[in-house]
Amino acid sequence: MDPSLFLQSQLSQALNGLSDRAKEAKEFLVQLRNMVQQIQENSVEFEACLVAQCDALIDALNRRKAQLLARVNKEHEHKLKVVRDQISHCTVKLRQTTGLMEYCLEVIKENDPSGFLQISDALIRRVHLTEDQWGKGTLTPRMTTDFDLSLDNSPLLQSIHQLDFVQVKASSPVPAIPILQLEECCTHNNSATLSWKQPPLSTVPAEGYILELDDGNGGQFREVYVGKETMCTVDGLHFNSTYNARVKAFNKTGVSQYSKTLVLQTSEDTDSEEQTLPFPVPSERLPLRRMSPFSSTLNLQPSFPGRSYFDFRSSPHQLSLHSSLQSLNAPGCNFETQSAPYSQLVDIKKLLAVAWFAFDPGSAHSDIIFSNDNLTVTCSSYDDRVVLGKTGFSKGVHYWELTIDRYDNHPDPAFGVARMDVMKDVMLGKDDKAWAITEGGIAKGATIGVLLDLNRKTLTFFINDEQQGPIAFENVEGLFFPAVSLNRNVQVTLHTGLPVPDFYSSRASIA
Repeated sequence: MDPSLFLQSQLSQALNGLSDRAKEAKEFLVQLRNMVQQIQENSVEFEACLVAQCDALIDALNRRKAQLLARVNKEHEHKLKVVRDQISHCTVKLRQTTGLMEYCLEVIKENDPSGFLQISDALIRRVHLTEDQWGKGTLTPRMTTDFDLSLDNSPLLQSIHQLDFVQVKASSPVPAIPILQLEECCTHNNSATLSWKQPPLSTVPAEGYILELDDGNGGQFREVYVGKETMCTVDGLHFNSTYNARVKAFNKTGVSQYSKTLVLQTSEDTDSEEQTLPFPVPSERLPLRRMSPFSSTLNLQPSFPGRSYFDFRSSPHQLSLHSSLQSLNAPGCNFETQSAPYSQLVDIKKLLAVAWFAFDPGSAHSDIIFSNDNLTVTCSSYDDRVVLGKTGFSKGVHYWELTIDRYDNHPDPAFGVARMDVMKDVMLGKDDKAWAITEGGIAKGATIGVLLDLNRKTLTFFINDEQQGPIAFENVEGLFFPAVSLNRNVQVTLHTGLPVPDFYSSRASIA
């Protein structure tokens, strides 16, 4: 055998092993970079939580201070009343005594001895009686000027000095949370593929996975697959329907937490009429098939140019994928339910599809700070900066809300919708690419509702569930993204997946 060929073979084998290590190193670097981003997000979220907890303590202390001050004021009023009553009583007695003394002196000056003898005994008794009324204790204050109150703040000061973080106990040895592989999740027509894996550095093996779906109408999740496979493809899905899917891992010790939830919505079907079908569809109609990781997959076309179809959501760790997955039974797969059997009929036409989305770091100004899985934003600058939602809308009726987590009263944040190319370094609405409300008087804890009705081409705003005047904007047409502008004095949290308010739905149906 040619020595060179033998050495080439050895070198090739060595390179294969080195290539595997290099691939693992790349995955490890990706994980480390994700950790950096997660650490930054967790830091902002933890800092906000710490500030909120300390603010709660300060609020409690201020309330207690007000109660203690009320007691001091009560004691103050009581002391003043007692002293003023004594002053009034003493003044009256002194006036009476002075009058008696003046009368007695006038009587002594009289030159009529007979008249003096007639009244002298009575005057002497009157003088002695008056003197006795000024007896012991009469000229002693009934109230001290000191406040006999002493605030014992030493236990509270000691508790404040002992206020510290507690170390979270290590988690039990259950499998790590599965990671959804977005690059392998795809949809085509009315089929969908869902894929997941264990984290690269997970040291606890998983014996299997449990896939759960809801009923497509926001109901309870039910187990639809239990097994070792990490990829499932579903055919024959309903059009224009929305479902939620999640997966968790298990071993002999227990079950992991759920993965991020996939919110999947099918595209509209213009060629066929939707039918009322049982959920889930029986296995003889729509079989669930498992595909190996080497099976060919179909490319997922984005809903908007340059925008990803995948969208991360925050606590409780949800992820939006604008496709749809119908829960099914399949021969050879273990499907179990923990509640009632799947016998309820669901009218797909009556389902109200709602959009789940988060803020988009890719298109936001660089001064925007993201946390809470991109659902909470603030800013590092004192100037107004704009951030958009990750999902754009060109038709339908959509409603989302934003809560004011922190607000120092200047300047006012702005809320609304915008084009993708809106200016990101000025207040929302300063150019012709945004439609927004800047409402003075918004306070911490307020909820701003935004209702975009592209069927009627209108934009309406709500504050704490109250509509702000009539329709804010009309003739709204095109592709719009939820938008916010704020500076470092403001922090807001986005809430999506909300139904259109009932009164508006009723009014729209009448119109």
